[in-house]
Amino acid sequence: MVKWIVLAVVLFALVVLALAVRPVLARLPRLRRAAVALQRRATEAEALRDTAEALQKRAEALQEQLDVTHRRVELIKAKRGG
Repeated sequence: MVKWIVLAVVLFALVVLALAVRPVLARLPRLRRAAVALQRRATEAEALRDTAEALQKRAEALQEQLDVTHRRVELIKAKRGG
């Protein structure tokens, strides 16, 4: 008699576990697709970051050239008297 009660409790627990795990297993393909999409976006973000860094360096170089040009213009104006 006790053996049947224990068996029923174990079977009931297994059924409850299966019912709890089923929705999670059903979502796995969507979760995998979401993970792949996030990884792709992370790669794109890394590429954009690299591009932004290159643009920042280019902007700094252009600013330096602008400063040099500005100083040259000021020197030319000073030499001409005005």
